[in-house]
Amino acid sequence: MHFQWIWLCLSVLIISSRTAEIENEGTLDADVEVENFDKQSQEADVDRKKFSLETVYQTPKPTGEVYFTETFDEVLTGWVLSKTKKEDTDDDVAKYDGRWEVEELKENTVPGDKGLVLKSVAKHHAISAMLTKAFIFDAKPLIVQYEVNFQEGIDCGGAYIKLLSSSDDLNLEYFFDKTPYTIMFGPDKCGEDYKLHFIFRHKNPKTGIYDEKHAKRPDVDLKKFYLDKKTHLYTLVLKPDDTFEILIDQTVVSKGSLLEDMVPPVNPPKEIEDPSDKKPDDWDERPKIPDPNAVKPDDWDEDEPSRIEDPDAVKPEGWLDDEPQYVPDPNAKKPKDWDEEMDGEWEPPQIPNPKCETAPGCGHWVRPMKNNPKYKGKWKAAMIENPNYQGIWSPRKIPNPDYFEDPHPFKMTTISAIGLELWSMTSDIYFDNFIICSEKEVADRWAADGWGLKKLIASANEPGMFSQLLTAAEDHPWLWVLYILTLALPVGLGVLFCWPAKKTDEDIDFKKPDMAELVTKGELQQERGELEDYEIEKENEDIAEDEYEGEGEGGEDIYDEEENEVADGTQEGYKSNKSGSEDEKKEADENTGSGDALLKSVRKRRVRKD
Repeated sequence: MHFQWIWLCLSVLIISSRTAEIENEGTLDADVEVENFDKQSQEADVDRKKFSLETVYQTPKPTGEVYFTETFDEVLTGWVLSKTKKEDTDDDVAKYDGRWEVEELKENTVPGDKGLVLKSVAKHHAISAMLTKAFIFDAKPLIVQYEVNFQEGIDCGGAYIKLLSSSDDLNLEYFFDKTPYTIMFGPDKCGEDYKLHFIFRHKNPKTGIYDEKHAKRPDVDLKKFYLDKKTHLYTLVLKPDDTFEILIDQTVVSKGSLLEDMVPPVNPPKEIEDPSDKKPDDWDERPKIPDPNAVKPDDWDEDEPSRIEDPDAVKPEGWLDDEPQYVPDPNAKKPKDWDEEMDGEWEPPQIPNPKCETAPGCGHWVRPMKNNPKYKGKWKAAMIENPNYQGIWSPRKIPNPDYFEDPHPFKMTTISAIGLELWSMTSDIYFDNFIICSEKEVADRWAADGWGLKKLIASANEPGMFSQLLTAAEDHPWLWVLYILTLALPVGLGVLFCWPAKKTDEDIDFKKPDMAELVTKGELQQERGELEDYEIEKENEDIAEDEYEGEGEGGEDIYDEEENEVADGTQEGYKSNKSGSEDEKKEADENTGSGDALLKSVRKRRVRKD
């Protein structure tokens, strides 16, 4: 059984080592590539030369009809900085004087791929551009897509865009927070509130007033998209069937209906509460009332206190009644600058009485308090169902004078410009690859040529599994315990089942009798000689007994059988002594068996003889 365990463990170790070799061969090239990329990133000049040989970036080109595209790879043209001020704000911070730059990513850089970067902290930023052609909400979907990278993380700030409404008086130099927009979309964060806005301004067909309609919050955790310092792709899809989808990195995170999943709803209720309706004075909203027929019991004493002194309490022995709990500090001294006229008579501070430390207590002893068993409190009548209960009053419903029904809220106000109007407490927010189109295939192809390349490079630069484990342990030290247990468990099992067991003292003691039995082989010849002498004497005795009485025949038969057994046993023992070339253990067993048989036969014959 022990050898089977050894072979089993060796087989498992061989298979495991072979599997590890195969995995290492499969991942060797990728590991070397990542290591080389990390080394290259340490030197900017070398990185640009070598990386350009591995990756050739080409500015994305739209493959279909588009309403707007921007890659920021060339000179920033068509974008207008705002020159106005933000309303209802102090003049010190009201100006849109935040700085914008066009530059490459700080990390996972793609040479030649640039983006628009918000550079200033605690300032208002506003920049906008006209669309190539206005988008009219009619029969085609609207797809808005762009990239964002919070290169320094984000404390408080937004990275959303506004699609500005078409109007004759639209002037991008005066773009500010009150400029009318049709859609606002994108990430926003302040504190621990992570948001992904989708807001559209809906026009009331009766009043002409615009109201903001907010999509419900996504059900996914958005935190990682703000803190991982990676470039993420944000996509909004509006369809003519009045549905919408919001995607991050081409994965749907929220979807719904413009009619059902916006807050407040697009269409107002048909009926509203009558503002002139008032609750009657005799309206009874009490579901239960005190029982008018209930009577306080005669033995109910409302004057009984809730707690009373314990009459069974006894003052502990050794209680010091004459000693105060606090005494003046004998070591205290009046300060030298103490002025009795100004500060009054000086008194030393009080300290706990040292005599009370060894006693159960000091001062006047007072009986402890306990709950009063006679206490019942103030009597109140039991509550019963109110026979006059009329329910909770609510105003009557009347037709909503402002009611309207917009069956297709997708038909929004035409958009003709795109703008970023932001405030941020974090700098270096990166924007890139804006596109507005109507075909999902066009947007996906645009994303593959831009964001897809950034994602590929970021994946290649990610640390290996070992580095990720070390990083996680730095943030969560308790993971070290898990790592140690994970490594120690297979090692312990391997030692337990595969390590050869040592021979114990019991095994050694078990084999000692065999050594003793081997010593008896030399005595077999002597026993054989004694047996031959005994047989001669026995033959003479048998002859004499046969002449004396006939009963000796039974005994003779017995003796003859015993003689044969002795002879056979002797011969077997003798033959076993001759087979010195056979296994030592088998030889000892055979000799021992034959020797024991011989000795027993000799003892038996001697007893009979006596």
